[in-house]
Amino acid sequence: MRILFIADAFAAAGRRIIEERLPGLRRDRKVDFVIANAENVADGVGITSRIARKLFEAGVDVITLGNHAYRQREVYPYLDQEQRILRPANYPETAPGHGTCVAEAADGTRVAVINLIGSLFLDAAVTPFAVAERLVDDAKAKAAIVVVDFHAEATSEKVAMGRLLAGKATAVLGTHTHIQTNDASILPGGTAYITDAGMTGPHDSVIGVRTDLVLRRFMTQLPIRFEPAEGDVRIEGAIFECDAQGRATAIESFRLLDDR
Repeated sequence: MRILFIADAFAAAGRRIIEERLPGLRRDRKVDFVIANAENVADGVGITSRIARKLFEAGVDVITLGNHAYRQREVYPYLDQEQRILRPANYPETAPGHGTCVAEAADGTRVAVINLIGSLFLDAAVTPFAVAERLVDDAKAKAAIVVVDFHAEATSEKVAMGRLLAGKATAVLGTHTHIQTNDASILPGGTAYITDAGMTGPHDSVIGVRTDLVLRRFMTQLPIRFEPAEGDVRIEGAIFECDAQGRATAIESFRLLDDR
């Protein structure tokens, strides 16, 4: 099975390139299943139910979120209703939504997806290391293929999570920092890993935001209202392959430029 993971879709530019290019990408790269982190897709912060539906219509099978999961209050009921959109599983159990799901590829293969958030510099209800192995074990009882989106700030925390779940999860894919790392690899036991899968959206920017606004903020230390950038739009992420037992056999970082 070939799975495409789309990294941090950012604002309207990120949504548009997914809607325009994903159908052809699925066909040309023989992709069987698509997971997209879309926690920044609503004008750079959060997601709405309307945008989530558009991403599903474009060919995304499961949507994962992160620290901006609750920035758009309109989406709260949708998070409870739609099983294929995930907020971090180590948020409070009383929070809207859920952190794991099982979805089927077109051929009926079941894929479990887990969303976790890091505890360094981010607000996690409990450390992800206290729950990750149990969540993977529970997921493996329902599906052989288990994919973890680890939304975390610190590189060390992401590397540690990859090592913890090596040989247990099919893939551990880092998100949140928006800069694609050059360390896609297969960890011992057959786990695909990358520290950060990058960002889908405008790269003529500072991690998605207009450069002039970010520089003004750094240079003046005054409050500045950030706005999404528009130029140099790309899809970034990772494509990995796994066998029927859920062992990863290959992974590559992925980048697609908007060549219109």
